[in-house]
Parts: sequence; structure tokens; C-alpha cells
Amino acid sequence: RRHLRADLHRGLLMKRRLTDLCLMAMMGTVMVVSKEALAFLPNVELVSLLTILFTLVFRRRVIGALAVFLLLEGVLYGFGTWWVMYLYIWPLLAGITWLFRWMKRAWQWAILSGLFGLAFGTLCSLTYFPVGGVQMVIAWIISGLSFDVVHAGGNFLLALLLYHPLRKALDQLERRLPQRA
Repeated sequence: RRHLRADLHRGLLMKRRLTDLCLMAMMGTVMVVSKEALAFLPNVELVSLLTILFTLVFRRRVIGALAVFLLLEGVLYGFGTWWVMYLYIWPLLAGITWLFRWMKRAWQWAILSGLFGLAFGTLCSLTYFPVGGVQMVIAWIISGLSFDVVHAGGNFLLALLLYHPLRKALDQLERRLPQRA
């Protein structure tokens, strides 16, 4: 009888792990597809909002989703300096989101997402410090400031408009997933 319970427990655990792996793969793929779908609009993307929502709803499973996203982006566009930036930028947003998980209103997440978009170029510039020092970092920030303003506006509007409907849909999905043992 004890063996039967242990086998059942292992089976449920395996099902949950498989579900988590599939979920993380799908979340990462949705991030890539959403980025590609909006690629015709410079610096307008849903990845920021999806990172926020996936962190809030699926918690630590966002790490796997980001790993899939980063790997697919590298495969699609090459593993260059920009990719190194992504290795810390997107996990940083997930971490910031986790720290502010108490926020409930769309406008709060819109502000956070907008600020992240505004800071994006500055965060990216950090990879150039070892190569060109402070001068190169400052040049990178100044040259990209107009793009960061567009990024901030896009992030703000997308979060303001889509936070609640997407959150509701993701919460429903999360409730339908097999529960942890």
C-alpha cells in the first residue's frame, strides 16, 4: 500500500514537472512571437509586460520562460553584445516585479513598465563600460535617449491597456494547471 502511494506521488510530481516545463517553453515562445509581431514598431514590445505578468502569476517559473526567450533570441539574431545585455536586463525586470508584487493597479504597473523602458538604454550601456569606459557609456545613453522615450511610452500604454485583461486570463490559466503536491 505504501508503494502504491509513493508511485502515485511520483506520478503526480512528474506530471507537475512536465506541465511546468511545457508552460515555461510556451511562455518563452509567446515572448518571442510577441516581440516579432511588433517588430515593425521601433522599441514597442510586449516582452516587458509579459515578464511582469509571468512573474506575478507564475512566480519562479518566469526564470525558465526567460531562459527560453533568451535562447530563442540568440538563435534568431546571433549571440552578440546585445544578447549579453538581455541576460541581465530581463531577469532584472522580473526581480523588480517580484519586489513590487504588492501593487495591484494597472497604472502602477504601467509606471513601472514605462520607467523600465526609459532605463532600458542605460541598462544596455553597461556592457560597453569595459570596452570604452564612461565616455562610451554616456555616448550610448545620449544617442539612444529618443528610442528610450518611445520605449517608455509604448511600455506605459501597453501595460495600462492590457494589464488587467491579460492578468485575468493568466490567473485563469494558472488555476487550471495541476496543483503542486
